[in-house]
Amino acid sequence: MFGISFPEITIILIVAVIALGPEKLPSALVEIAKYFKVIKKSINDAKATFDQEVRIAELKEDAKKYKESISKTTETMRKKLTFEELDEIKSGLNSVKDTLNAGLSDIESSVNTTLNEAENSLNSKQNSAQNLAQNSTPNSAQAQTQPQSEAQSEAHPQAQNSNPTQNSKE
Repeated sequence: MFGISFPEITIILIVAVIALGPEKLPSALVEIAKYFKVIKKSINDAKATFDQEVRIAELKEDAKKYKESISKTTETMRKKLTFEELDEIKSGLNSVKDTLNAGLSDIESSVNTTLNEAENSLNSKQNSAQNLAQNSTPNSAQAQTQPQSEAQSEAHPQAQNSNPTQNSKE
């Protein structure tokens, strides 16, 4: 137990028997056993307390590590979402919104211009069709009057020479 071997214990017992005598020896051994028991109990309690303190210190270290990791995570989250960054995100969204609105208005104006051009083209084609229709009906009337004017010009050749505007028309 304390590094004492069996021969040493035997020598101690022989000295105790000679010094105490056979009458007091059993009570002395009981007393010594009680002291050893108390000492052993005290050592075991101290050892248990020491082990408990070591475990508590380890738990405190682990708790401190967890607390530090949580605080670091919280800091990074705060850094990620600061008000300045939120304002930057908001201004970025506003610029995208403005760009999209400008593009939409450009598309809208382009569509309106195309529609106006199409309407103008349609109107001009309708007008030219109407003009052609109107021109084709007077041409038939002119075609009927031309033979009469040719007949008159043959009958009056002097009148034809005297009026130069009519000659240029023919």
